[in-house]
Amino acid sequence: MMDEEEIVPDDEVEVIEVTDQNEIIAGVVQDLDLYNEDDDDDDNLEDDDEMLEAAGADVEDKADLVFSGHKGTKFVSYMAFKAKWQIEITLSDVCLYVRLVVTLSCEDAVFTVRLSSGTDRLAVTGGQDDKALVWSPDTGEVCLECTGHKDSVTSVGFSYDGLYASSADMSGLVKVWQTNTKKNVWSFECSDIEWLEWHQMAHVLLVGTADGECWMWKVPSGDTKTFQGHGSPASCGRLFNDGKRLAVGYGDGSVKIWDLKSATALHSLDGKGGHTSSVVCIDCHHDNNLVLTGSTDVTSSIINSNSGKVMGAMNCADSENTENSVESCAFSKLQNYAATGTLAGKLHIWDVPTQTCRNTCQHPAGVVKLLWDATQPIVYTACLDGIIRTWDSRNGQLISSLGGHQDSILDFDLSKDGKTLVSVSEDQTARVYKL
Repeated sequence: MMDEEEIVPDDEVEVIEVTDQNEIIAGVVQDLDLYNEDDDDDDNLEDDDEMLEAAGADVEDKADLVFSGHKGTKFVSYMAFKAKWQIEITLSDVCLYVRLVVTLSCEDAVFTVRLSSGTDRLAVTGGQDDKALVWSPDTGEVCLECTGHKDSVTSVGFSYDGLYASSADMSGLVKVWQTNTKKNVWSFECSDIEWLEWHQMAHVLLVGTADGECWMWKVPSGDTKTFQGHGSPASCGRLFNDGKRLAVGYGDGSVKIWDLKSATALHSLDGKGGHTSSVVCIDCHHDNNLVLTGSTDVTSSIINSNSGKVMGAMNCADSENTENSVESCAFSKLQNYAATGTLAGKLHIWDVPTQTCRNTCQHPAGVVKLLWDATQPIVYTACLDGIIRTWDSRNGQLISSLGGHQDSILDFDLSKDGKTLVSVSEDQTARVYKL
């Protein structure tokens, strides 16, 4: 049982580049199935929890296209070659070795993705390789390589008509590219970018920064407005559907509603009735009258955007998990429901008028993002176990699972028609699913 070859965390592992002479090593890594059925025994899940068992079941790769444009040079450790000769001894040991290899080789995670709502079907992704790529989700062909960034690209987006693509990196450099001419038409540097969003009806770009400022620019002229911070990071932001107001959540738990025209705060919520720690996600109701927030204090609040009053707070905490937060939240456009996803792996479906929980959907790992389907009562969730799941909001039942990623999913987006989903992961890939 490999007593003399055992890997311990302090071991130094020689890393070599995969070349033509090393094809046998690369073949071992590619051909081995990384899923080990015995791993499920160690998850400490209750046997009678049918929902969790279904959500955590082995899922096949249903991706219609795998985009690997952000991958750097391929590396593999010499331990993979040894694993070839251990296959007949024990599957668990093989998986241990192969997983170590994968961890060492994944150097360029893909952090973010957005799909164009314009006539051209395009996706833009940003990664740890300090660049953004605009590409076709139908063919995988790269249309534009957005270079010149100084750090990992963590925020991307398209203008409402798809004419412009934007990319922002961790150093605070924002770049805008014209998709048809493939030219960089505008750039700006500020402090670290927390979020980025395009206006729904104009060529106007907004970002929030770590120093608490929010910026709004007219593209490509660069005409600027700033929304003054108060020293706490502007951790999340969302435009109202009316295109006239902006809701921003801050690192100290406060929430502000800004008027875009005057750049003044219409309402500011903090202290009593507000969050006690960082607001990490926010959404605005399509009727423009409500704001939904999620926080690291593991609560979600519904705020009346006209009065600035908190209508109710929903407790998303799990007594069994001390490290928890509400990572994603969103209103349904079809039902009077809201959804929250937590780091403890719970998707909650809430009744908006009463702020009561209708359904709880358990995942095997943390939920990093959720999106509602625009035409059906369905919620999509992205999970740290590398699987996209679809849930029926009416009864909380799992509808389907979309597998294929070999590491945590970091972001995903849905096309406007609801027929295409693209997810990005720590495994250096983007995966396209036709729904």
